Amino acid sequence: MENTKEIAKRFAEVILNGTWIANTNYKDQLAQLDWQIATAQVGSLNTIAALAQHVHYYIKGINQVFKGGTLDIKDQYSFDFPPMTSQAQWEAFLATFWYDAEEFAAWVEKMPKAQLADVFVDERYSTYNRNIQAMIEHSYYHLGQIVLIKKLLLEGIK
Repeated sequence: MENTKEIAKRFAEVILNGTWIANTNYKDQLAQLDWQIATAQVGSLNTIAALAQHVHYYIKGINQVFKGGTLDIKDQYSFDFPPMTSQAQWEAFLATFWYDAEEFAAWVEKMPKAQLADVFVDERYSTYNRNIQAMIEHSYYHLGQIVLIKKLLLEGIK
């Protein structure tokens, strides 16, 4: 089993600074993106902003558990966000996204390795390790969607 430092690094790679798996990460894809591109609709696909907010929703929810709080996130609400209406709103969201991702990675890195096998909140949610690994995999899944939608938008194909 990986140690928590390695797992934290894998998480940080997909969100903040890696290029090993997908040759990109969320920060590379989103940091300089105009809010109008981020919120542009391509057919019936989710917008880039909605996908980024969706991933952030889970990061923030798991951070709450890491801090000793309750697990309040629910799949049914994971795409419920107010419309993004300005560049300032987009940039504020991104700053929060990066901060919360850094916090998530820090929690994982300092977590005792034995805690990875502990039950995450309730047995039905499996272990800490499974939830952290799922967060990494879930993030890569949506990163792929973001990359494709961004290409469609920037190449003018709607």
